[in-house]
Amino acid sequence: MIKVGIIGATGYAGAEIVRLLQMHPQAEVVWYGSRSYIDQKYASIYQNLFKLVDADCLGEDMDKLADEVDVIFTATPQGLCASLVNEDILNKVKIIDLSADFRLKDVSVYEEWYKIEHKAPQYIEEAVYGLCEINRDKIKGARIVANPGCYTTCSILTAYPLVKEGLIDPQTLIVDALSGVSGAGRGAKVANLYCEVNESAKPYGVANHRHTPEIEEQLGYAAGKEILINFTPHLAPMNRGILATEYATLNKVDGKLPTAETIRAAYEKYYGKEKFIRILDDGVYPETRWVETSNYVDIGFKIDERTGRIIMMGALDNLVKGAAGQAVQNMNILFGFDESMGLDIVPCFP
Repeated sequence: MIKVGIIGATGYAGAEIVRLLQMHPQAEVVWYGSRSYIDQKYASIYQNLFKLVDADCLGEDMDKLADEVDVIFTATPQGLCASLVNEDILNKVKIIDLSADFRLKDVSVYEEWYKIEHKAPQYIEEAVYGLCEINRDKIKGARIVANPGCYTTCSILTAYPLVKEGLIDPQTLIVDALSGVSGAGRGAKVANLYCEVNESAKPYGVANHRHTPEIEEQLGYAAGKEILINFTPHLAPMNRGILATEYATLNKVDGKLPTAETIRAAYEKYYGKEKFIRILDDGVYPETRWVETSNYVDIGFKIDERTGRIIMMGALDNLVKGAAGQAVQNMNILFGFDESMGLDIVPCFP
């Protein structure tokens, strides 16, 4: 049994970690860290955990926390984890950071897109990007795991095999993605009020969303070169979910477009044995409702022979595979547990 501490336990992603670990047979949450609810009963904030969690919220003292747990999840805004981490802490515990502090390898790119100074650039190089299906071998020995964002997890996994196999031109990639409102976090914001969101959908962060360089960097590794993409996120009037629709030009082989069989074979090559990635049947396309509350990613595709392009589609739950579920999956890899432990959740519908 490992002991777990969560800094940011009262945000949506932090609360989802708490919920998932209630079902984990080898992990116990002993520190519910919060800035806003110190000394309040955790179950008074999330009543769904009444009589399941009998603990008070504690603070964000990572130095003290490191003496009491085996792993720390930081489900916090950008900048906090980097400002708290140090060598003494990393020699005691594993850290799984759900913010963007250690996702990007170029500190100047991080500071340009996030508009803050990085407080611990010395740890950027050793941090491992925690996209489990692609980097699990690197994750196993990591001290810091940079848990990917929800948009990025969906966008990268949907295109990765085709980029890696050279079946598409990554420089032509366009990603349109929809997110549920929980992706914006639990903080009170006018733009996220019910009347502002209900019965409407809108683009935001057009041409400047902060997940863009993360997608470019990771798919650039797959392509073996730097790439630039168009990424446009949209807010949809639903609680949970990410739906990414991606477009790219197919690379011809001997003057011919790849067939659907070739595309499917590429997906099967990388994901055929992956528990949490489901390659859908021909003519079946992802829907957020079929992955809700689960750690699954559903992927589908359609070749458009008329334009020589392919449409790739992916769906996941932004709070589970897009945040907390992937974080628990990373924890399982770090500690040698079965990767699906605590995550064998059937998607909930309706």
